[in-house]
Amino acid sequence: MNNRWIIELLYKVADDQLILGHRNSEWTGFGPLLEEDIAFSSMAQDKVGQSLALYQLLHQLGEQPPDITAFLRKANQFHNCILTELPNGEYDFSLIRHFLFDTAELIRFEMLSQSTYRPLAELARKIQGELRYHTLHANIWIKQLGTATDESISRLQQSLEFALPFAMGIFEESPYEGELTEAGIFEGEKILRSRWMEKVEGIIQQTNLQLPAWSEVNPVLGGRMGVHSEHLQPLLDEMSEVIRIDPTAEW
Repeated sequence: MNNRWIIELLYKVADDQLILGHRNSEWTGFGPLLEEDIAFSSMAQDKVGQSLALYQLLHQLGEQPPDITAFLRKANQFHNCILTELPNGEYDFSLIRHFLFDTAELIRFEMLSQSTYRPLAELARKIQGELRYHTLHANIWIKQLGTATDESISRLQQSLEFALPFAMGIFEESPYEGELTEAGIFEGEKILRSRWMEKVEGIIQQTNLQLPAWSEVNPVLGGRMGVHSEHLQPLLDEMSEVIRIDPTAEW
């Protein structure tokens, strides 16, 4: 088992959690309902905590300490999918992103719970519980707003069509995809994407929303290789504003 394969896998999963956790935290004080303000804040805390646990695994494999890894890299050193870094926009987009991303993440961590890399498998089992809550929350609101008023259905439909190409970027393959699969570390992005499509279809069928044909969705890729949108670096600058004042300070 080559550590480089595991490191690459851990970076993309950890970076996804950190970046979307920060985006979710931006709803604090701005949610459309107090209930949703609290929900997005809670999920943000979960995701940042999950990223910390993953960065700790990376540190055990010889990478920098978690604070350095999280806050002192440039955008081209991050491996998150582009979906996670996009601005929140209106609530309809944030909800659709939440639904598409967390559906994939729950499946991913279910798969990782069977990993032959024991530290990751053990962590994945712990994280699954939090992700089940996240997907339950997303599914309830997608089904409720996706069958409510003409306006709510129209807004969700537009956000769904906008977000789907970026969501397909979640499954951008690792350069070590074959090695990870053969070693039993991770079953692979193709299997994850297939299971995700089935789950997404099942929820959308319970609404008045329409999924485009999967063959017509052109994936937006690059994030896993450090190629990002113009939105990531400003977000990282904001996240690291305090630590950059004195990276050696002890709090």
